[in-house]
Amino acid sequence: MPNRLAHETSPYLLQHADNPVDWWPWSEEAFEEARRRDVPVLLSVGYSSCHWCHVMAHESFEDGATAAYLNEHFVSVKVDREERPDVDAVYMEAVQAATGQGGWPMTVFLTPEAAPFYFGTYFPPSPRHGMPGFRQVLEGVRQAWADRREEVAEVAGKIVRDLAGRELQYGDTRTPGEDELAQALLGLTREYDPQRGGFGGAPKFPPSMVLEFLLRHHARTGSEGALQMAQDTCERMARGGIYDQLGGGFARYSVDRDWVVPHFEKMLYDNALLCRVYAHLWRATGSGLARRVALETADFMVRELRTKEGGFASALDADSDDGSGRHVEGAAYVWTPAQLEEVLGPEDAELAARYFGVTDEGTFEQGSSVLQLPQQKGVFDAERIASIRSRLLVSRAERPAPGRDDKVVAAWNGLAVAALAETGAYFDRSDLVEAAIGAADLLVRLHMDERARLARTSKDGRVGAHTGVLEDYADVAEGFLALASVTGEGVWLEFAGFLLDHVLVRFTDDSGALYDTAADAEKLIRRPQDPTDNATPSGWTAAAGALLSYAAQTGSEPHRTAAERALGVVKALGPRVPRFVGWGLAVAEAFLDGPREVAVVGPALDDPATRALHRTALLGTAPGAVVAVGTAGSEELPLLADRILVDGEPTAYICRNFTCDAPTTDPERLRNALSFREG
Repeated sequence: MPNRLAHETSPYLLQHADNPVDWWPWSEEAFEEARRRDVPVLLSVGYSSCHWCHVMAHESFEDGATAAYLNEHFVSVKVDREERPDVDAVYMEAVQAATGQGGWPMTVFLTPEAAPFYFGTYFPPSPRHGMPGFRQVLEGVRQAWADRREEVAEVAGKIVRDLAGRELQYGDTRTPGEDELAQALLGLTREYDPQRGGFGGAPKFPPSMVLEFLLRHHARTGSEGALQMAQDTCERMARGGIYDQLGGGFARYSVDRDWVVPHFEKMLYDNALLCRVYAHLWRATGSGLARRVALETADFMVRELRTKEGGFASALDADSDDGSGRHVEGAAYVWTPAQLEEVLGPEDAELAARYFGVTDEGTFEQGSSVLQLPQQKGVFDAERIASIRSRLLVSRAERPAPGRDDKVVAAWNGLAVAALAETGAYFDRSDLVEAAIGAADLLVRLHMDERARLARTSKDGRVGAHTGVLEDYADVAEGFLALASVTGEGVWLEFAGFLLDHVLVRFTDDSGALYDTAADAEKLIRRPQDPTDNATPSGWTAAAGALLSYAAQTGSEPHRTAAERALGVVKALGPRVPRFVGWGLAVAEAFLDGPREVAVVGPALDDPATRALHRTALLGTAPGAVVAVGTAGSEELPLLADRILVDGEPTAYICRNFTCDAPTTDPERLRNALSFREG
């Protein structure tokens, strides 16, 4: 019989709806039940494409005896971290503070007042590798609750007080300058892996936001070292197993330093951020590899993640059926020499093995290999390789597909809107721009209410119950601002303004510090506040970027001031931990460059000369430059006000820091003005 999760919209929660555990969703009712029964709360946090979450579910939550013990002695609450990032952040901070590490599944025991007192991540069903068994943990917690309640209360109280004391001391409202960004670059250089690209050791995550900083820093200062780190890292990732060499798109991370073996789940946010990075790398260098990867990644998102409502699903699982009924990580993607020969025949199989680095020993498990593009001497026949790739992709499509988390997350869809809009504009792919518009329409139609407040998630056209957090408002605004620059439609700028007004009023305090939840959101044991960029831009740095771009488009002083105050955290963190404030550093580059404001006016938007000038403006590498396009005399966008045609020709106007260049009708002059440092 299904439990209470059967009525939820989260695919992760629905995966547990048939567990024998009497799960509750996160709710006041669950804690009331714990108070009524005088039992502790087991909080279990995970997400749908999390491998070890599935393992623990199968071993423990599907086990009748374990479930019976839980149901008798606990109130069990299941949370999707992607749906409730605020709940996840607060308790993950406690887990990391207590144990020195964190991860998912996250297992936390709480008092009925939601105060944590015992922590862990994955627990095996029986003791293993120095870890206690889950049943042992449950029995120990139950006994402590029954026999040592005062001690439990004391521990819980201390943890809550410690968390309250960790609130960010945000006293520096000064903006970062040349020195801080130079120190950040130096810090990245020290952590850079010159042999393999990327930063640090294994596991290796794609450093998408740091790459944006490096590209912007090069554009503003001419630093060849910054460009080289970005180029080499992008090439190594694109040639590695972390990139799907047949279907496009990136896996979550590489388990090794060489980008060979990925953790195979594919997340919308990674692919949106990396699609944009590779498009920007092409814009800076003209790299054919960057162009191919940007377009293949965009096509992957549209082909495999777009929902029937027009939004984008959150993720594809790492695991899938290996053909024998077992769910195995990577089963959908890896190949043996024998499998290649079965599809391609002996001659093409031998060529494919050489081209994609498939060996008899294998680079993955049980003699299978992850496809790569190893650096090799000699030239391959492009048509023959294209035929091989096509046949392998057709064959792979017949394998059981990984599960898809169909939850539409507002923030991640905002990132996808920005990536698809820009990639479509750069490469004259109107279908990608249309896909961006479709997702943006869904966000407005379904996720935004009449007061422009955002819902965090939706699924199958049904909006979720949870309110948006700071990253939702900031990333959706970022997507709308990109659409405004690409389409010239003022409605997207207007919607971005509505969202950013919420940021100013509901997420910002008097000092200019930002919080991840709104002032009127559900009160947790602590109001989460994290300015560091991790898998995605933090809400804090994403808001700084969107506020800065909106101010450049509109001339709004309050939004500009809020962006400058938010950047104070980058001044503090950039020189010390540059890997973890990459987007903040990228925004700081835009701030130091102006950012430039470009207005393109023509007799009509579909006029070829107007389109050429507009595309040239979009392809400018000046960090964070904003673009407005429209007809002369249009009031669609504020930057178009009082802009006239010069000699009846389409004309571009460039302004920066309250100073404007002479207008130009020459695309080459516009390109030069937006591609090199000035002043």
